[in-house]
Amino acid sequence: MPWNLLGHESALALLRRDLAQDRLRHAYLFVGPEGVGKRTLATELARALLCEDAAPPCDHCRHCALVARGAHPDLLTVAPAISGKRVRAEKIRIEPVRQLIYDLSLKPIEAKRRVACLLNFDAANAEAMNALLKTLEEPPGNAILLLTAESADELLLTIVSRCEVIALRPLPLAVVRDALITRWLIPHDQAELLAHLSGGRLGWAVRLAQDAEALEERSRRLDEVQQLLSAPRLARFQYAEKLARESNLDRVQAILELWQSFWRDVLLAGAQATVPLTNLDRQAVIRQIAGRLSPQAAHQTLQAIRRTGELLARNVNARLALETLLLDWPRL
Repeated sequence: MPWNLLGHESALALLRRDLAQDRLRHAYLFVGPEGVGKRTLATELARALLCEDAAPPCDHCRHCALVARGAHPDLLTVAPAISGKRVRAEKIRIEPVRQLIYDLSLKPIEAKRRVACLLNFDAANAEAMNALLKTLEEPPGNAILLLTAESADELLLTIVSRCEVIALRPLPLAVVRDALITRWLIPHDQAELLAHLSGGRLGWAVRLAQDAEALEERSRRLDEVQQLLSAPRLARFQYAEKLARESNLDRVQAILELWQSFWRDVLLAGAQATVPLTNLDRQAVIRQIAGRLSPQAAHQTLQAIRRTGELLARNVNARLALETLLLDWPRL
């Protein structure tokens, strides 16, 4: 039975080899950008580890069915909890990790082993990471741990060194586009756009395709970029004030990331680069702006947006940072 995962053939080959040779590591760490498939691969490996078949996963035994429903008693999961009002941060605290460690010390209920998935473990605090470390150093013989993180650099080096690290990279854009068309029945033009917006992250593209509100906001924010380029200073001040007042910092950062993708496209178009644009549905406007600005001006604007994001991450006044940014934007 094929694994329910698109691409990442080298990672699948390694895991299949470990399963076939019964040479499983006690811990695997899947790293890669958001939406690239880390959680899907961890779930598929968990399904294979708990499956009754000799060539797992079979997709028809009781264990596979329980994993698919998220109801297997020997599959334990720890994931971040969202906290905070203005800055909604994902955190993994020590209490669920301690509970997991205790549960792993118990005998399996139905399968021959217990499997623990620690999702986005780079969101764990120092206490939680240190608590897990002893389990990684002296793991129970009938337990396997599966960790995911965007980057191994955010984890303790001692945790990383005790895991088999498997890096997942974005898929080719054509692969993402074709998957969206054939598996999710998304129209070709929208699938093409989503593939470019995702940068090859299929999971991210699927989530955006299913979020009509997010797509509408993206379109509105890009319209506002065009309006701001011709707006006088007062209108830019008013926009910065409104954005800072009505949006939490996470949302402002998301808008800055969208602006970065737009101005990156302007820079690429102005430099006549062969790299594909991200915002395909705005190509005409992007090329028009690129024709009226020098690549240096586009690059300076892009750098200013990045600096503003860094300043906001350091908790500077959002309104002042946005006002400074928008006042320095080109005026067309």
